Formats: sequence, C-alpha cells, structure tokens
Amino acid sequence: MKQNCWEFKECGRETGGKNVVELGVCPAYEEPRLNGVHGGRNSGRACWVIAGTFCGDRVQGTFAEKEKTCLACDFYKVVRKEEKKDFQMSGLLIKTIAA
Repeated sequence: MKQNCWEFKECGRETGGKNVVELGVCPAYEEPRLNGVHGGRNSGRACWVIAGTFCGDRVQGTFAEKEKTCLACDFYKVVRKEEKKDFQMSGLLIKTIAA
C-alpha cells in the first residue's frame, strides 16, 4: 500500500496523532476532494496543493507560498517517482479542490 504524507513524514497530525493538540489535524488528512489521487487517502498523496500542511517544522501557507519547499520535498519526489506517467500535476489538483 502506498504511504500518505503523514505516514511518510511521521508528523503526528493525523487524527489521534502526537501533535494534534499542539498543531491540529492536518488539512491533507481531512481534505476529501483529492481522495484516491495517486492512491492516497483524502489528500495524503497530494499534500503539496493543500494549505496549512506541516513542513519544515512549521505550518505552511497556500500552494503559491510553499511551492518551492514542496517541490524539493522528499515525499513529493517519492510520489512523482512512484506515479511516473500517472502523476497528476499541481495545476489540475488545485482546480479540483477549487471547484
């Protein structure tokens, strides 16, 4: 089974996770509009387009604000490699959640 970002990063922001009290539940964990994308649960394999995810030891902003960090992220690179030609580009994913 493919890992979701919270499993790969072990951030503890999933429901019942170790950091939920301090940081809240991650929006990627809860965002259902990208459920199934890249084989993930909710937005767990498209977290780079979701505002408010936890990266670099802090909560991130919008995709435009965090794009550079996300494109260099080890999890993003794993998803790109695993999905190969089936990888869905960020622009398409953003349109999906904006609809």
